[in-house]
Amino acid sequence: PIVQAWNHRSLAEHRYPFLLVDALVLRIREDGRIRSRAALIAVGVNDEGYREILGLMLGNSESESSWREFFAWLKQRGLSGVDIVMSDSHSGLVKALQTEFQGCTWQRCQTHFMRNLLDATPKALQEEVYKQVRAVLDAPDLKTARLLKDAFVEAYAEKAPKAVQVLEDGFDDVTAVLVLPERYRRRLRTTNGVERLNEEIRRRERVIRIFPNRESAIRLLGALLMEIDEEWTTGRKYLNMDEYEAWKKAQQAWRESAQACAATA
Repeated sequence: PIVQAWNHRSLAEHRYPFLLVDALVLRIREDGRIRSRAALIAVGVNDEGYREILGLMLGNSESESSWREFFAWLKQRGLSGVDIVMSDSHSGLVKALQTEFQGCTWQRCQTHFMRNLLDATPKALQEEVYKQVRAVLDAPDLKTARLLKDAFVEAYAEKAPKAVQVLEDGFDDVTAVLVLPERYRRRLRTTNGVERLNEEIRRRERVIRIFPNRESAIRLLGALLMEIDEEWTTGRKYLNMDEYEAWKKAQQAWRESAQACAATA
């Protein structure tokens, strides 16, 4: 009951501008068989700058329907104010985000992206390609990133065509974080924070190996996540949100001014 109360608590007290989502696969015994189930986890950074673990749900798989159910459940509990969502590029997850969080910016996890790009790169070129693409992702602004990307495409179009295609296809999504003030980019360009949560879960899960039922999985994972959530919400702020709020107001003022000019014209 304690875990369930925490996992179903209201989220209406805060806005959550930044949302990180990920999943890991658990083995659970159901109907006399061992089945693979996806544990869906969401971490939010609230308007005061603290990280929170917003919820845990077991889905039958990482399908679009499972992710949509998860996101709808979070919103029913009061999740609001989401501006940017960080995740990997799982197709079901991305489709669910586009449906449930229309108007939000999706930041593709740069760590996962780099793995995908290097997998498409000839082994002899991987080290230099990594450095070149890392420079693209670390650019000070989108204009510079695009110039570096175009230079990479020209230099490696024949030597590493598959890697070039991966970069061109994913460029806009993997550099979305560059629109933010610089101090927020490093912590919001990957899902590493959720990945570390997954590692803590795996440490416990390896001992059990197979959960006897779904309730036991929720009980163990939920108790662990409750403990970590308390450390986060009572410790130091993860981000100072003052500059972000000022940036948001400036962006809104600029849009309103542009709309007024367009209406006058």
